Amino acid sequence: MSFCSSYPFVPSGRHNRQLCPGTYVHHKEIKAAQGITITAQGLEHAIAGTGLYVVGPEDDLEGIKEASMQDKRSVMSRIDNSGEGVCVRASTIESLEALLELLKSPAVSIPVSDINIGPVHKRDVMRASVMLEWKKEYATILAFDVEVTPEARELADEAGVKIFIGDTIYHMFGQFKAYIDNLKEEKKKKATEEVVFPCVLKIMPNCIFNKNDPIVLGVDVLEGIAKVSLFSGVWKERNRRAFEDSISLPEKIGTPIYIPSRDFIDIGRIASIEINHKQVDLAKNGQKVALKIDSTNAEEQQKMYGRHFEIDDELVSHITRKSIAILEDNYRVGRSLYGGVETGREAENSLQDKTDLELMDGCLVAFSSNVAHLGAAWSFGLDHHQLNRF
Repeated sequence: MSFCSSYPFVPSGRHNRQLCPGTYVHHKEIKAAQGITITAQGLEHAIAGTGLYVVGPEDDLEGIKEASMQDKRSVMSRIDNSGEGVCVRASTIESLEALLELLKSPAVSIPVSDINIGPVHKRDVMRASVMLEWKKEYATILAFDVEVTPEARELADEAGVKIFIGDTIYHMFGQFKAYIDNLKEEKKKKATEEVVFPCVLKIMPNCIFNKNDPIVLGVDVLEGIAKVSLFSGVWKERNRRAFEDSISLPEKIGTPIYIPSRDFIDIGRIASIEINHKQVDLAKNGQKVALKIDSTNAEEQQKMYGRHFEIDDELVSHITRKSIAILEDNYRVGRSLYGGVETGREAENSLQDKTDLELMDGCLVAFSSNVAHLGAAWSFGLDHHQLNRF
């Protein structure tokens, strides 16, 4: 290994010094303070920002080798072994560690599949593009304080890989977070037709307004939440400006209702909800409302109150494994699902002051009296009969 310096230095401005053009001068040793270039074999494997160790005649070479690997091991331990996550590039190992620390924090919790120091190259884009088939939001490269080669940028545009660049970590991460949030909203819109929020309804006496298609009943919401389409007319009216730019969405996607006590017969989907003769989008635990239930097929069209079910039969939202997966992916509330920080009434109470749409997200775990002990059933208020239907 040899040390090279460019000589001489001349002042340039108040705080800067600039190298004059010239040839490098080789030195066997160097003293502070001098800018140097180190030339040696194998420098392509060196990582900017890691320690530089000097091995003396009396030093333990193997021990120093081990010490020199600590920085790299610390960074590499942040990579998700499953191969799922974003790709991260930074100019130095210190900045890389800072970015990884942010991504690993509980408030962010974004997995990382690949890291490196230096510019973003075409091969980096190819690596990131693997995630397009699994999780589009992770087909992303976070490039902090580094260049992106023209070839990499061109391939990223063609493949659909997102590259976020910035000279401050939080500015770059802010762009990435906005992108993730937008993807989640799009995913929610696409999943809206199949999402089913748990609810248990009790038919009220003397509130049978129409016995068959459409079935119109007065009910007491015992548990959970019953809803009409998330994008129903009432919601559109309240959010007209935001809705004008959105994609067209189906109207009839209210909660599907069935009768567990009557061999799990399906009777249709909630088409409208009224409280005191006023239409609303949803009804939550403790409310007394009037429901109109429309049939969605010929079999449901034949179902009639008094013949297929009676006043003592509870009406329950028809939840499937697929709808549970949609809830889990798109409407998770903190760690509430599967028994985390908030459970049952606690989750509902903590959301009382929020908007109806936010409350809709929170009511996933608003079951208490009918909570079962079987895996996912615990979170969604399903009993073993409902699980057997999956």
